[in-house]
Amino acid sequence: MKKNITLENILLLIASVFLFTSCSDELNTYPITDIVAPTQYTGLKDAADAEKALNSIHSIFGDEYWQFDYFFLGDGGADVAYAGGDGDDFFQIDEYRVNSLDYVVARDWGHLVDFEKRCNLIINYVQDCPDPALTQTRKDEMMGEACLFRALTRFQGVQTWGDYPIVDIYVSSINGSNFEDVYPALYPTRQPIAKVYEAIIADCLVAIQKAPDAANKYVANKGAANALIAKAYATMPNPDWDKVIQYSDAVINGGYTLLPNYEFLFDNKHEGNAESIWEVNGEGAGSTINSWCTNVFVGNNWKKFNTPSHTISNALDFKRKATTIKKFPTTFADPYWTTYTQFPNPWKMRATDGTQNFYIFRLADIILLKAEALARKGDLSGSMALVNQIRARVNLADVAPAISEDDAINKILQERFMELAFEGQRWFDLKRTGKSIEILSKQTYPVYDPSTGTSTETLMPYVGNLTTEDLVWPIPQAVLDNNQNLTQNPGY
Repeated sequence: MKKNITLENILLLIASVFLFTSCSDELNTYPITDIVAPTQYTGLKDAADAEKALNSIHSIFGDEYWQFDYFFLGDGGADVAYAGGDGDDFFQIDEYRVNSLDYVVARDWGHLVDFEKRCNLIINYVQDCPDPALTQTRKDEMMGEACLFRALTRFQGVQTWGDYPIVDIYVSSINGSNFEDVYPALYPTRQPIAKVYEAIIADCLVAIQKAPDAANKYVANKGAANALIAKAYATMPNPDWDKVIQYSDAVINGGYTLLPNYEFLFDNKHEGNAESIWEVNGEGAGSTINSWCTNVFVGNNWKKFNTPSHTISNALDFKRKATTIKKFPTTFADPYWTTYTQFPNPWKMRATDGTQNFYIFRLADIILLKAEALARKGDLSGSMALVNQIRARVNLADVAPAISEDDAINKILQERFMELAFEGQRWFDLKRTGKSIEILSKQTYPVYDPSTGTSTETLMPYVGNLTTEDLVWPIPQAVLDNNQNLTQNPGY
């Protein structure tokens, strides 16, 4: 049915664009006056215009989502870390009582919507750029990068919220002639999880063909496309484990090697190393990507976010613990580290001058993902051989042979727990393997009894809060109020 185009319609759409694009002043690269211009967008006019649009996509790694919230959800939302810091919104996430009014939930939704919009600009228009200075080779590279970024954006969205909108159109103007086209983009409906994964995989396949060579670790490259599609096939409903093995092998055989020393991965002296697949290049204060995030994780003058849990502290082997956790003298108290004069901090991201690099994908992650696929296929010995490859780097003995698929998955999860702590992976790992409730409901911490001088392992006070409905976040209430085509997740 033809929609009636009224001033009210137009104003509602303008408000929608404002909501989706104003979540962060830092990220507002498209002024509202441009977005609601009365004429159609004419495309990327020249090579400089196209490169500016691509640089805008790269700049997302400098904002809250990838600098902070991704790590907080992946680690603080699981058993790697306690909330730390301040602000009830973060404690709500940590304690499994998040709600639709949580501002972290709202800003993350806004960031991902903005990221997708930036990608669509390139995807919709770069091939038509008339400037001969923008070669076809470069157009293809830019298309590949944008498709991979969009796939990554949707991967984060579908893992966090479940059914998730798919918007393929770059909306630059709203007028009577394009109203019917832009309405579904500005007021999208949620798409089934399986359909979102189809879109993710399709974008990854484009990126595998067109993205820059894997040797360039600071851009969305072919190696990263293989890594992401492997993860997508492992995480989607009804995983395709043969595809996981296929694309994991494309990474493993793609010229990457494990670094001989675990410390080298995080000492800020081995950037763009042989294990790195896709890496964010922190360039310091005042740059496009200032890695300010370390300042909210590491320090000795304030209670920091993502405080290491007793669970991870007790689980880590000597070599990885020395790299992963560092204690600083402190004068403040913490509810879960009450008897200590030194307070633990996550220690993988430690450079506080804005130059810290961090990984989107690295080889150890993909090796363990292949181990998971082999276990699901019944190759328990092959699966454990890959686990032992990761353990050998830190001089740990081989794990005992797996006696069942579930035993193998538990051993892989434990190795990922130790290997990838504070890299934003744990929450998603537990959800993918169906182990969230089983593992997170058993979190404990030591309660000290001064009368006896002993500590008793006690269940965290909030572990009983976690239900299956909590495994996806609520749609932000402001977004629901603005878009009646969206529906809320159950339980919120």
